[in-house]
Amino acid sequence: MNLEQIRLALPEAAKDTKLNLQSVLEQPSTLSEAQRWGVAVASAIAARNPVLQEAILEAAQARTTPEVVDDAMAAASLMAMNNVYYRFRHLIGKASYSEKPARLRMNRMARPATTKADFELMCLAVSAINGCETCLASHEKVVLEANLTEDMVHDAVRIAATIMAAAVSLEMQVMARSEAA
Repeated sequence: MNLEQIRLALPEAAKDTKLNLQSVLEQPSTLSEAQRWGVAVASAIAARNPVLQEAILEAAQARTTPEVVDDAMAAASLMAMNNVYYRFRHLIGKASYSEKPARLRMNRMARPATTKADFELMCLAVSAINGCETCLASHEKVVLEANLTEDMVHDAVRIAATIMAAAVSLEMQVMARSEAA
């Protein structure tokens, strides 16, 4: 199923998501094509819906470079680890945990295949999906220091939010089919 087929197949209850999915990925924004699709791939992986992941990946491969796709996958993987770890430290709120070294490898953050700013933007989008306040603040700071704008951050998070909504909407379809059977 391609992205347009997914969009058209979303249930009526997800009409806004259907419209938003088209607009955040296809209409001009403050993000470059590479940034838009890198954020989309990383977000689809974080949203954990295989049908949506496959469709977003297929669309991204037609619109951007393999390096962008590779960075998006790496960002999703790293944030799956970091968002759990740093969210734990933040939520527990004990200084003793914050003083302990993470000892988690994150070499890819220092050497992305594309640019540091774009990789961090992908990490920010995944952190928004995963709800890690510490990571959100850290990645937002880095992208702004790299001369990306608040509008760009906003557009990246809009993509992440819409892709998460699409994943939930696809799950609603599965539930509806199960109930009908």
